[in-house]
Amino acid sequence: MPPAIPEQRESRMSWEAWYTLAVAIGMFAFMVRGTASPAAAILSAVIALLVAGVIEPAQAFGGFSNSAPITVAALYVVARAVEDSGALRPLVRGALGGGSNDTVRILRLCIPSAAASAFLNNTPIVAMLIRPVSEWAARNDLPVSRYLMPLSFSVILGGVVTTIGTSTNLVISGLLESTGHAPLGLFEMSYVGLPVAIVGILVLSVTASRVLPDRQPPRGGLDDPGRDFVVRMVVETGGPLEGRTVEEAGLRHLEGVFLVEIERDGDPIAPVAPTTTLREGDHLLFVGQARLILDLQHIEGLDSAERVHMAGVETPTRHVVEVVIGRESPLLGQTPKGSNFRERYQSAIIAIHREGQPLVAKLGQVKLRTGDTLLLLTDPGFRERWRGRPDFLVITSLDGEEEGPIRKGRAAWVGLVTFLIVAVAGSGTLPILQASLIGAVVLVATRVLSAQSARDAIEIDVLIVIAASFGIGAAIEESGLAAAMGSGIVEAFSQYGTRVVLLGIVVATVTLTEFISNNAAAALMFPIAMATATQLGAEPRSFAIAIAVAASNSFLTPIGYQTNTMVYGPGGYRFGDYVRLGAPLTLATIAACVLTA
Repeated sequence: MPPAIPEQRESRMSWEAWYTLAVAIGMFAFMVRGTASPAAAILSAVIALLVAGVIEPAQAFGGFSNSAPITVAALYVVARAVEDSGALRPLVRGALGGGSNDTVRILRLCIPSAAASAFLNNTPIVAMLIRPVSEWAARNDLPVSRYLMPLSFSVILGGVVTTIGTSTNLVISGLLESTGHAPLGLFEMSYVGLPVAIVGILVLSVTASRVLPDRQPPRGGLDDPGRDFVVRMVVETGGPLEGRTVEEAGLRHLEGVFLVEIERDGDPIAPVAPTTTLREGDHLLFVGQARLILDLQHIEGLDSAERVHMAGVETPTRHVVEVVIGRESPLLGQTPKGSNFRERYQSAIIAIHREGQPLVAKLGQVKLRTGDTLLLLTDPGFRERWRGRPDFLVITSLDGEEEGPIRKGRAAWVGLVTFLIVAVAGSGTLPILQASLIGAVVLVATRVLSAQSARDAIEIDVLIVIAASFGIGAAIEESGLAAAMGSGIVEAFSQYGTRVVLLGIVVATVTLTEFISNNAAAALMFPIAMATATQLGAEPRSFAIAIAVAASNSFLTPIGYQTNTMVYGPGGYRFGDYVRLGAPLTLATIAACVLTA
């Protein structure tokens, strides 16, 4: 018999439960609207619950001493060492082999990517593969949109195979530990995660080429004739072009660049006739190849309409990079002009792409959104300065800058250390926390990574989200909200069996994770799932593992999971493209999760 539910929690919830529910809804709203970063929203919610007396300080901040965020931090260091050493380059070359059709090509890409993500952080895997996959697709005259989204989805699927595959798994493991259960073993969730990954990759291989449209990405070589950019120039007051016609000014037959519009006193003039007379302050809208458009700045009498963002572009060490704005970027909702972009990043914005299309607008006045792709003119040190920071989710060179050579001795050493972490933790010789910490310390001590690089590799905001989420989970449980919601779920669905109850919880988790971070979704659903399992008399660990898998499997939007956002711009995708491929994949993985958990 399942344990009885306290009568007062069946009849009505206490004020603490209602207050906790209100705080959770407020936190959810702030995160969905992007008003606050996940770290700020969750930490603020914990403080609100602490001040109201719903939880004690030890419960509110117990996550900061839990093993989960510390383990994640150590694994970030290991992942940076793998990335910097080039240890995964052989995987990249093997994944981009031949194939007689798209099904085979997608399998060749997805299987090794998923296998690597079972033991390494997902983000560096996708970051390393975006450029090689794009260049490989271009060489073989294939649309890259068929491959980048499956790449992101495959590393998500691989991440649920082991406990260290993604931070969400470690959050669930830490939450189990904080509630008096044993933490998850390295391969304990494989009996659910592995079937889910296999089913998911098979669905990807069959459906991707059929449902994904061929999109034109905004990247490629600077001289790629298929890749156009939009730049606004202004006719200088008293300059040599004032009073001359377009033909006389030499703007009619520019090589690789087309004058598409003149904006005068807020009114557009299009199409532009060769006899149109130029006036001071006219804004000229040019479209063309990036390298040729940059040369417009050398035409006497023309100046950039985005002067503050184009200052310094004439430097001989200029370097072109593509960056993607993530959901935790401080630039969200700001304009380049309002954020002092040029001074802040020592970079000039060439173009902004949104959903695969260049924005025909004044770049300095565009409010930046999650998934926006910016093409920047900067110096060669830009990537190292901003890599691992929340400002940009991914930074990719576009003008031929090559990655450093593989250092075979160092790559082999990093590979050995990573293998030993997995072997020691998998055999139970040491817990995951100790094994990952020893591995990270060894890599720094042997100078594979500098201490500064190790610090830069750790994403502090992610650790705050993980640690603070324990306070949210404690409040949901302590206030009686988990028991009340669990009781409602059991009452509504228990007549249909345990699998149907689990299905409801998994679907709720999948829905949440599309709108808020996967770690926050796991923290919100964990106490509810545990209370439900207890009332059903089911195995709580199975419900916990199902929550971990469901919270990670985000396939319906480009903002639900970090790697989905990373490929959004480079793949030239539209928002709806994720539903095309993500919907059948979500249904398949939900079924596999519920049937195996």
